[in-house]
Amino acid sequence: MARVRFIGSEPVTVPELGDRVIQPDQLVEVPDERFEGYVCQTTTWEPVEEPAQYRGEGGPETVAFTGTEPSTSAKKTAVKSAAKEG
Repeated sequence: MARVRFIGSEPVTVPELGDRVIQPDQLVEVPDERFEGYVCQTTTWEPVEEPAQYRGEGGPETVAFTGTEPSTSAKKTAVKSAAKEG
């Protein structure tokens, strides 16, 4: 579940959340797949906690790049490959 904050000035009833009355400045948990539908309404809702897939939890594996040079064998393979193409 993601979390958003209601930043409107008057309480509202949100049918999608079981007809709950949401007060100004209240935090609300919303289904991950509906997160974008709330935060795109920038004058009414603001993001507090993004869905798990945005945070990398339970999503595809992430890879960190270290900025180091590739190994010598990787350089040779790249040069050979470029020579064949050119």
